[in-house]
Amino acid sequence: MARGKIQIKKIENSTNRQVTYSKRRNGLFKKASELTVLCDAKVSIIMVSCTDKLHEYISPSITMKQFFDQYQKASGVDLWNSHYQKMQDELRQQKEVNKNLRKQIRQRLGDCLEDLSFEELLALEKDSQEAVYVIRERKLKVIGNKVETSKKKVRSAQDVYKKLMHEFDIRGEDPQYGLIENGIEYDNVYGYQQMGAPPHILTLRLQPDHPNNLHGSVTTTGPTASDLTTFGLLG
Repeated sequence: MARGKIQIKKIENSTNRQVTYSKRRNGLFKKASELTVLCDAKVSIIMVSCTDKLHEYISPSITMKQFFDQYQKASGVDLWNSHYQKMQDELRQQKEVNKNLRKQIRQRLGDCLEDLSFEELLALEKDSQEAVYVIRERKLKVIGNKVETSKKKVRSAQDVYKKLMHEFDIRGEDPQYGLIENGIEYDNVYGYQQMGAPPHILTLRLQPDHPNNLHGSVTTTGPTASDLTTFGLLG
């Protein structure tokens, strides 16, 4: 049974269109490869799908650049001249912009002022004053932020200090702190251990035989191991 003739028009269904494109592309590349082998021809095919995907085929015996160079030579058409000229024009424009910007920078530093007219000098002075104003505002904002940050740190340190002093006063008023043997109250020193050690508060008192002990008399004259007695209050 013979196949019906396919009407050549755009395939509306996107899936069917993509499948047809893929099949016919592969068939076209296969024919180009066969033509290259059978006829020793140089074949180049460039295809762009409706999804902007590029597909190309070039005979193994030639590169794409060599192929286009040969095309220009055979047809007498320069493919690169217009593009090169456009790039040259853009380069000249960028150089001119760069030159003007460098000149403006030097003028703001006080150089290259000889060729400026009175009106141009006034405009330059106005621009400089506006720039100074913006810079000063930015500087004051940065300084203000640093001052506010410092104030917050000071307030935080003050709160910590008040909290510690409050805890210290509460512990000083508690009878279990500062009372040693027989209910006699001594001038105590609270000592905190070094950083890294577990929290531990100690109270110290003089030995009864210490010469500066005003709370009791001593009759012994022998040496003692220590002038202080340490009592652990918090574990």
